[in-house]
Amino acid sequence: MKNRRDRSDSDSAALGPEPAVPQTGLTPAVAFVHEHLAAQAGAVTISALAAMTGLHQNTVREHLDQLVEAGAATKSKAASSGRGRPAWLYRAIGSPRKGASEYLGLASVLAAQIDRTSPNPRADGIAAGIDWGRDLARGVAEMRVDAEEAAPAESTATDETLALLDSLGFAPEPVPAEATDAGRRSFRLTRCPLLEAAHEYPDIVCGVHLGLVRGSLESFGGPGADSELEPFSEPGACRLHLHDDTVADSPTAPAADPQTAPASGESAGPAATRKPLK
Repeated sequence: MKNRRDRSDSDSAALGPEPAVPQTGLTPAVAFVHEHLAAQAGAVTISALAAMTGLHQNTVREHLDQLVEAGAATKSKAASSGRGRPAWLYRAIGSPRKGASEYLGLASVLAAQIDRTSPNPRADGIAAGIDWGRDLARGVAEMRVDAEEAAPAESTATDETLALLDSLGFAPEPVPAEATDAGRRSFRLTRCPLLEAAHEYPDIVCGVHLGLVRGSLESFGGPGADSELEPFSEPGACRLHLHDDTVADSPTAPAADPQTAPASGESAGPAATRKPLK
């Protein structure tokens, strides 16, 4: 196959990230609660989940606490609506560990199909990843609306995208500024949720991951097209390069000189505005 990587045992483990750490410690009872939680369109309360599962609220609360501790669910307070303390809202993240092998197998099958049928597998992988990134970013926005939360005031598109990558299991780590080109920020992706498929079909799977980053950045208002991914570039990680979106917002940036500002009706160049979530 044109995209499949031929590799020996010696070089397959030398470069690139580690597998994403699977969820551990999920008993069948906890996985049962996670399955119902993951099926909900939005965040739900303990009482609502207890009604769905038929379990006692105290039992559901204990299982939800385990899911939050395992990184399989998030917990946030609902908006206050009068007397009493506001309820906690829960939302699932990812999927139970028992489905990991099926998920990985599906990713490999889809990558193989693209490899066989596409005239440009990498471009199609990036395009699919962009759609995925936009959907995930939209989900973050919807979750905040449900919980009546706002994005952190100082958060940039890069910050939001890195948080998304972390939740998916990529475990990004910043590269020191002195080791990064001017105007860019670089990060080491130390884990990969689709590592085996990425080794087998690097152009496609790594293209999907690059598209994921670009789609997320664009949806959060950043320059997604400037991002680049170096798969298996170093021992223990892939390298991700992003536009430095902290420069434009720096308080030390020089103010515009009114003497040289363009007159009314003249073009001032591209506006540095953040795009809304799509």
